[in-house]
Amino acid sequence: MDILLALIFGGAYGGVLHYLMPGRISRGALLAPLLGAFLGGLVWMALTWVGLTTLNPWLWIVSLAVPAVVVPSALAVLTRVRATHDARERLRLKIS
Repeated sequence: MDILLALIFGGAYGGVLHYLMPGRISRGALLAPLLGAFLGGLVWMALTWVGLTTLNPWLWIVSLAVPAVVVPSALAVLTRVRATHDARERLRLKIS
């Protein structure tokens, strides 16, 4: 049941990042929250399979830190890729 905390934190952090990071228009509103929730839950699940319990602080630290590190990086890369693709398409279609 504690995995919900990792899912909620990841989703909330992703939602905040969606509005704080540039390029919000070029990506969907659910991408960042879903990515954050997915990463938080995935890391939590993996660490519990390794044998960590909720009493171990590393389970909490890593499952909250991974979305905080990966989501901004992924959003920056996705925004850059989308802008490059859109610029190439405008040139291809001869749209100014």
